[in-house]
Amino acid sequence: MMHTAEKVIISTAVTGSVNVPSQSDYLPLSPEEVVRASVEAAAAGSAIIHLHARHPDGRPAFEAGMFEQIIPPILEQVDVVINISTGGSSQMTMDERLAGATRFSPELASLNMGSMNFVYSGIADKVTNWKHDWEEPYVRGTYSHPFINSFDRIEYVLRELGEKRGTRFEFECYDIGHLYSLAYFVDKGLAEPPFMIQGVFGILGGIGADHANLEHMVRIADKLFGDDYQFSAFAAGRDQMQFATHSAWLGGHVRVGLEDSLWIGKGRLAESNAQQVEKIRGVIEDLGRPIATPDDARRMLGLKGLAGVTL
Repeated sequence: MMHTAEKVIISTAVTGSVNVPSQSDYLPLSPEEVVRASVEAAAAGSAIIHLHARHPDGRPAFEAGMFEQIIPPILEQVDVVINISTGGSSQMTMDERLAGATRFSPELASLNMGSMNFVYSGIADKVTNWKHDWEEPYVRGTYSHPFINSFDRIEYVLRELGEKRGTRFEFECYDIGHLYSLAYFVDKGLAEPPFMIQGVFGILGGIGADHANLEHMVRIADKLFGDDYQFSAFAAGRDQMQFATHSAWLGGHVRVGLEDSLWIGKGRLAESNAQQVEKIRGVIEDLGRPIATPDDARRMLGLKGLAGVTL
């Protein structure tokens, strides 16, 4: 199995673009709420903040101006690695998905490693009172609209952010085949180690939240990348903490946050991202593993540092 990382990096995905306001009053929406959630998560022990932007009514936002209301205020208050999503939402164009990252040239950006059915229409079966008119058609639309991450788009992101701006990547792998896609771009010289591989489990259309799948993904990553990668994992929804615990136990890193799960326990909504960070930090420390600081994460992942971010 993979080598044990010297310290555990906690990433926090504070808002995302999947969950909608009608599901939880605690989901950060406005720039001010996202800033506060990020600062609290960093203070609780998160070395990386994975960022999407939203309009105040919760609609996913791509405009660089929205990220400008979020990123500088976070970095004015805490030292943390900013990881800007290039996934955005499946309804955005590629240029829209890249708007925030091309504006800021962050230390880290997420990169989905394949097109897939990314389905969360089931949210509509659980919500009885919608807060906003946009929410229900938005989630139901995922049943018929795939999430496109074609190879030409992946290469475009690697060149625009990686080659031109020195940004490194959180390679989001929703299935085993995505690891082989990453290996293809490594062979082309478009991705260089150390690779941060984020195993994503429990999304309908991707690999299921089965613990055997987590161990299988690690075995294939070992086969393809040897010691050249750092592994992290998360599962959507109720399996979030179990998979984070499993990843840490295997020697890897973890990701939590309200993007991935709105819950802190069975039938209990998380009241903040920091609450999830505090919970998984306690688990990691109980396993006897040290928590990585932002500078630890920069060193382990080969990041360029804050001086390379365009603020």
